[in-house]
Amino acid sequence: QVQLAESGGGLVQAGGSLRLSCAASGRAFIGYVLGWFRQTPGKEREFVASINWSGGNIKFADSVKGRFTISRDNSKNTVYLQMSRLNPEDTATYYCAAEYGVVIITPEYWGQGTQVTVSS
Repeated sequence: QVQLAESGGGLVQAGGSLRLSCAASGRAFIGYVLGWFRQTPGKEREFVASINWSGGNIKFADSVKGRFTISRDNSKNTVYLQMSRLNPEDTATYYCAAEYGVVIITPEYWGQGTQVTVSS
């Protein structure tokens, strides 16, 4: 059974940092792109960042460029999202996603989500 388990969410003040982790299990993720999406109540889930298997193709949403970084440890099937200079607009539930290929278009797998709340 494939599972994506997010961790690292929480409450942080504006300007602070958090690191999210997503551990993937249940199958080999060779060739899979791993990424992050986020969603707030009443809004559609939006893309945040992604990284392909080799780490050579990394993408960010414009809203987080320069503040967030993404990395992965293939030996641990884990992807990380380092979030810095957080602002209240970053408050959302963050979801890990996986799809075979280089970029995420239609994720095959989703995590359950982890809440990030940024206070002003």
